[in-house]
Amino acid sequence: MTNPLITSGLPLFSHIQPADIEPAIDQLLEANRKNIASLLASTEAFTWENLVEPLDVQEDQLERAWSPVSHLNAVVNSDELRAAYKACLPKLSDYATEIGQHTVLFQAYQTLSEHGQSLNPAQRKVLDNALRDFRLSGVDLPAEHKARYKAIAQQLSRLSSQFADNVLDVTNAWSKHIDDLDLLAGLPPSAIDLAAQTAEQRGQSGWLLTLEFPSYQPVMTYAEDRELRRTLYTAYGTRASDQGPHDKAYDNTQIMEEILALRHETAELLGYANYAEYSLATKMARSTSDVIAFLHDLAQRSRIQAQRELAELKDFAAERDGLQDLQPWDVAYYSEKLRQQRYAISAEEIRPYFPASRVIQGLFALVEKLYKVRFQSVADVDTWHPDVQVYAIHDLDGQVRAQCYLDLYARQHKRAGAWMGTCQSRMVTQRRRQMPVAYITCNFTPPIGDKPALLTHEEVETLFHEFGHGLHHMLTRVDYPAIAGINGVAWDAVELPSQFMENFCWQRETLDRISGHYETGEPIPQSLYERMLAAKHFQSAMMMLRQLEFALFDFRLHQEYDPCQGGRISQIQQEVRDQVAVIHPPTWHRVAHSFSHIFAGGYAAGYYSYKWAEVLSADAFSLFEERGLFDEATGQAFLQQILEKGGSQDADELFKAFRGREPRIDALLRHLGIGG
Repeated sequence: MTNPLITSGLPLFSHIQPADIEPAIDQLLEANRKNIASLLASTEAFTWENLVEPLDVQEDQLERAWSPVSHLNAVVNSDELRAAYKACLPKLSDYATEIGQHTVLFQAYQTLSEHGQSLNPAQRKVLDNALRDFRLSGVDLPAEHKARYKAIAQQLSRLSSQFADNVLDVTNAWSKHIDDLDLLAGLPPSAIDLAAQTAEQRGQSGWLLTLEFPSYQPVMTYAEDRELRRTLYTAYGTRASDQGPHDKAYDNTQIMEEILALRHETAELLGYANYAEYSLATKMARSTSDVIAFLHDLAQRSRIQAQRELAELKDFAAERDGLQDLQPWDVAYYSEKLRQQRYAISAEEIRPYFPASRVIQGLFALVEKLYKVRFQSVADVDTWHPDVQVYAIHDLDGQVRAQCYLDLYARQHKRAGAWMGTCQSRMVTQRRRQMPVAYITCNFTPPIGDKPALLTHEEVETLFHEFGHGLHHMLTRVDYPAIAGINGVAWDAVELPSQFMENFCWQRETLDRISGHYETGEPIPQSLYERMLAAKHFQSAMMMLRQLEFALFDFRLHQEYDPCQGGRISQIQQEVRDQVAVIHPPTWHRVAHSFSHIFAGGYAAGYYSYKWAEVLSADAFSLFEERGLFDEATGQAFLQQILEKGGSQDADELFKAFRGREPRIDALLRHLGIGG
C-alpha cells in the first residue's frame, strides 16, 4: 500500500498513521541524496532547468510530506505522533546541514550564478539567497567546524521541540475544578458555559477551568474572586518552569540555557560576534544597534503615557474597591472595569455581533473586493478534525489560485496561539503547476451548546492577522518556491501583510461586512461602533511597552550572551523591565519558560520584527486612508507590489515601490494614539 505521506495531492490526513512517518521521510531523504549525486555527476553545463528546477521538485516533495506531520503534531498531538515526529527531527536536521555544507552543490550554484546568461531577476534572487544560505550553513568552514555545526543544528532541533512539548504538556496537565458557581461570579455566561462544557467533555461535574486561552483570559478579565485570578495567573505564568504548581519534569530552565549557548556557538563558528548579529543576515535591519535604537525610541515615546495609564488604573482600583496594592493578576480585571466605566463598553457586549461564520464570509468579501478574487467552500477534503473548513481562492476567470484550511477553535492536545502554516508552496515549471495551500490555525472559543462560535473583536483581529499571512502565501505570482509567498521574505518584514489586515477591523465599511448579531443579523450599531473607536487607544502605551519588553529581552538575550556567564535570563529580563516596563511581575514569574516564539519558533533575536513590520503596515494602510478604503488602484498596487511579489525582491524595495517613499513611523503612532 502506498505511503499516504508520499502523494501528489493534498495531504490524506485521515490515512496518516504515526507508523507511516519515519519510513516516508527515510525514503524521500534517500531518494533526494541519490538525485543530487546524479545531478552533480552530469557533464552538462549547469542551467536553471537541469539544476535548480529538479532540486526544487525534490525539496517540494519532502516539504509536502513533512508539512502535514509537523502540522498534526501541533493540532492533534499524541504520544505516538510525537515519538514519530521526534524520530525524524535529527534526520531532517542532518539532511539540511548536509545540503547547506555540500561544497560541490555550492560550486554548482556559484557557476550558474556567474555564467547563467538567460536568468530573470527572480531567478537571480533565488541564487543570491541560496549562496547566502550556503555560507550561513557553514559551507566555507573547515571540516571539524562543519561537523560541529551539524551537531549543534541537530541538538537545537531536538531542544526546541522539547521546549514546545513541555509547554504543551504542562498546559494540558493543569486544570482547576469548580463545584461552587459563586466562585465564578463576574464571568460572562459564555465563559461559564465553556467551563461547564469542558468539565462534561472530561467526565466531570461542575465547571473546569484550564490554561487554554479561551478559559484563562475570561477569568483574568472578569472573575471577581481575586484569589481565583491569582491562582490562574500563577499557573499560567510559571508553566514549564521551576516555580508554581507544575510537575518540575517539564521545567525548561536547562533547555533554554542550552539553546542560547548553542546559538551563540553557531554564530561564532560563522564569524559573527553573537546570534543577534547572525540573525540580521536575513533581515531588513542593517545592524544590531539599529534594532536597539528603534526599540528604545518607541519605548521613550510610549513610557510617559504608559505611566499615566497605570496611575489612572491604580487610582480607579483604590476608589472602586479600596485596593492599595494593584498586582499583575488585578490589571486585566480593573482595566476592563475602567474601560466599561469610561466608555460603557466591554468585549462581551461586542461578541454577539461576531459569529464566526459571519466574520469569515465578511473577511472573504473584503478580500474579494480588494484583490479581485473569489472564495468558494470546498467539500469532501480530507482533514484532521471535524471543525476544519477548506476554501479555494479563484481568479475572476474561474481558475483556482490557492486553497486554505481553517482550524479556528481551541481544544485539548492543540498547541496554543494562532499561526499560518505552509501546506504546499506555489511552483510553476514547464511540466508542473502547483498552487499554494495554507493552514490558518487559531484557538478561539468553540461553539457552546446550540450557540454558534462568537468571537471577541480581539479574536477577529487575530483571524485577520493570520489571514494576512495566508494571503501573502496564497496570492503570490512567483513561480519559484524558494521566494514564493512568505518564502525568502526578510523576517522583520514578514508581518507587514498580517498587521496590515488588522487595520480593516476598525473601519465601519468593513464591520458592516463582517458583523451581524447571531440572533437578529443586525450589524454593529453606530453607537456601539463609536464607543469601540473611543476605547481603541485605551492603555495602548502600556500594551506597546509590554511588546517592547519582550522584543528587547529577546534581542539582548542573544546579543549579550557570554559563555562564561551563561544566559543570565532572569538578570537581563529584570534589566529590561527596569528600563521600559511599568508593570512588574513577581520574582517567581517565569514568562520566558513558555516564550515559544523565541525558543521553539522562528523569532529568536527577531521578536522585534512585530514592531518593525508594524511601522511598515501602518504606513502602507495610511495610503488606503488617504485614497479610500476600497480604492481599486491602491488595492491592486498592494496586491501586485507586496502580496504577489513574495520574496522575489528585497522588502524595502517592494515597500518603496508601493508607497513611493521610505517608511515613516507617524502612522503607527497615530493608529496607536501615542504622542510623538
